[in-house]
This record gives sequence, C-alpha cells and structure tokens, in this order.
Amino acid sequence: MVGVAVVGAGHWGRNLVRNFAALTDVELKYVCDLNEKVRQTIREIYPRTNVTEDFQKVLNDPSAGAVLIATDTPYHFDLAKQALEAGRHTYVEKPLAMSSRDAQELVDLARSRGVKLMVGHLLEYHPAMNYMKKMIDRGQAGEPLYLYFQRVNLGIVRKNENAWWSLAPHDVSVACYLFGDQPVSVSASGHAYLQKGVEDVVFANLKFADGKMAHIHVSWLDPHKIRRVTLVGSQKMVVFDDMAAAEKIRVYDKGAEVRSVASYAEAITLRTGDILIPKIPADEPLKTECRHFIDCIINDTTPRSDGADGLRVVKVLAAGSESLARGGEPVSL
Repeated sequence: MVGVAVVGAGHWGRNLVRNFAALTDVELKYVCDLNEKVRQTIREIYPRTNVTEDFQKVLNDPSAGAVLIATDTPYHFDLAKQALEAGRHTYVEKPLAMSSRDAQELVDLARSRGVKLMVGHLLEYHPAMNYMKKMIDRGQAGEPLYLYFQRVNLGIVRKNENAWWSLAPHDVSVACYLFGDQPVSVSASGHAYLQKGVEDVVFANLKFADGKMAHIHVSWLDPHKIRRVTLVGSQKMVVFDDMAAAEKIRVYDKGAEVRSVASYAEAITLRTGDILIPKIPADEPLKTECRHFIDCIINDTTPRSDGADGLRVVKVLAAGSESLARGGEPVSL
C-alpha cells in the first residue's frame, strides 16, 4: 500500500482525491486544504481520511510516502520543495513551477533524494493523444510538419496567472511529447482586457530545430469552448477534438505532393482521400495518470511526465512570458 496525501482539494484537486481513493493499492492518508468548506466536504465523503489545513502535519507523518500538490500554481514550488526535502515521492499539477530556475531546483532535489517527481501533464495520458503519438512514431502520417492548438472558453478567469500559464501547459507538453523534442524559440503576443497585467488571450508560435512548428491559441475570453489539436503531416492530417462526446480522433487522408516540373501549376498535386474515425478507448486520462504515478513508485520506474518533462515545459512557458513582455519578439531557449 502506498500512503498518499493530496494538498489542495478544490476545483481540480478533488478529482485527484477521487481517483487516488479508488486505487486498490493506495491509502488516502491525508487531504490538506486551507478552505474549511472544502475540508468539511472531504470529511463527509471520506470519513477515514485525515483532513487538515496543516501541511507540516502531513510531512511529519512518514506513512504518507507520496504527496500530490494541486494548489494554485504560484504555490507549487514551495510546497513541492518541502515535500521533496522530506523525502516524499511528489506529484505536482501543471505547471511544475513559475520559473525555469525553480523547476530545475525541484528536478535536482528529487534526484538527490532518490524520489519520484511527476508533473500532471494530463494529455500525455489521453488515449486519443497516444493514438496520435503512435501514428507519428510509426510514420503513418508521413513526415510531421506542424501542429496547432485551440484551447479557448469563456472563463475560468484567473488572477494569479495569465491564460498562457494557466492553459498553455497542456499544449506545450503535447507539442513536445508528439514531436519528441523541445522548441528552439518561442514568440508570443497577447493582451490583458479584463485585468491589468494578466493576459486573457495569447497567441504563440513554437519553432523546432528540424523546421517543425506549433501554434498555440489560448483564451478564457472567447465565445466558443474549444479543445482541439490538429496535426498536419506530409501524408495524413489528424484532428483531436476533446469536446466531442465520441469520435474524438479523425484521420484525414489528405496531402500535397511537390514534383520537379517546369510549370508551377503542375508542380503541386493535392490529394483528398477517406476520413478514418478510429475507435478510441474511453479510459479516463486522469485515472491512467494516477495509476501510472503509483506504478512508478512501486516498480521504481521513471514517470512519462517526469521532472525533466516538467522542466522542459516551464522553459517554454518562461520564454513565452519573456516574448510577451517584449511585444512578441522571438526568444531562444
């Protein structure tokens, strides 16, 4: 049995509580939250779990061998650092930290303490996203050319972080995951319409060393609720629509071929074929992610979204923030 403690059981943390409480080889030892209403709700649902507002109480109990942090982003670094220093396997919701320096410190700390550090890059565990990853790795889409992401909605409006830091970690992690690499430069532009200094909408471009690109559009000030990823390959194009109740993946047998001929009109041939809608397992990504963290602890293996993956994403986010401050000027990583 792995004893776990969830720190932050509000909007998203309650989902972590639910999933870890359901795992057969996990004992939900603690839920820690500063909000009394949240604590009372947890007490009613999980009467055998210790509920507290004192994080130090959690760290003082060695039976809580794994700590899961799902607080607001600005508190991730401090809480994760304390957990790692106490020798606990630590799971941190995305993003890992608010600066590359802090993220690097957590990675180094986990390595020196010999414990697992995992970041909640949820889409890396989504069955549909893994289908896209397999297509790329097997060459079924041809040469991957570029990606673009749309993650927009009306709300939730954050105060402590802008739309880039709140929403883009999902898409940055997926771009790096699908392409198997880190971008070499980031350019981002956006605007704060509702709160001074807190951008509500951001458009960003990620460039990779081999010429691949990823475009990210995030906003909490938009009339549409869209969660979509589009991959354009040299042979096929793939669309992942997370808002679709079913048929989340569509594979388009479309492409363009360039031939070396004298006439430009004959140089490019467009191809339009069938649309494939594969059957994707209906597994809950968060359940898979939570299961993976526990398996990595039990089997002493490295998490897919480990500290290094979290650091890579934070570096991109930090570069995007710098580009925002510079009015969209590209920033090298």
